[in-house]
Amino acid sequence: MASVALTADTFEPTVENPGVDSGIVLVDFWASWCGPCRNFAPIFEKAAETHTDVVFGKVDTEAEQALAGAAQISSIPTLMAFRDGILVFRQPGALPAPALESVIEKVRELDMDDVRRSVAEQASQA
Repeated sequence: MASVALTADTFEPTVENPGVDSGIVLVDFWASWCGPCRNFAPIFEKAAETHTDVVFGKVDTEAEQALAGAAQISSIPTLMAFRDGILVFRQPGALPAPALESVIEKVRELDMDDVRRSVAEQASQA
């Protein structure tokens, strides 16, 4: 499966209900003028073809400035990983292919019951 362009209208529905059994959505925030973004793009696309049970979304920060602002993107590329609608990973900078594979595997291995408990605890303390 190739990556999909995400917009302000499609971002939240995609993250909340990705339509894949794994519940995993990886999002690459990028811009066409960004060299590291252009270097990361083929790595991201290859992973999208390999991991067909994961949604790979791309947000063009130039076209979707409000969305990038809402996501507090201050450096590109930035990779975010969501599982079951919960942000579980966020990192600026282009990742080499082995590091991206590691992120995907670690997101797969998460115990989401523990993650939900942790999110609930943080919310109750806020």
